[in-house]
Amino acid sequence: MTKADIVNEITKKTGIDKQTVLTTVEAFMNAVKDSLSNDENVYLRGFGSFVVKKRAQKTARNISKNTTIIIPEHNIPAFKPAKTFTISVKK
Repeated sequence: MTKADIVNEITKKTGIDKQTVLTTVEAFMNAVKDSLSNDENVYLRGFGSFVVKKRAQKTARNISKNTTIIIPEHNIPAFKPAKTFTISVKK
């Protein structure tokens, strides 16, 4: 499902025009991105949590040059679904 599909689905279910729904969906996504970039987790009860995870420094291999490189410690975004969300997907 794409963002356009989500906008169409919300428009059908609520009767709100597409442009308003698109603006709202984009504002939500920007709010989540801004929060995660500021190391703040986003918790949506009954849906799940968008969290920032720290990845430790590690060594890796560049196969084409046959060299070892060091990947520094960095943060990555992650999603942890709520228990009710997980149960509904399993059914």
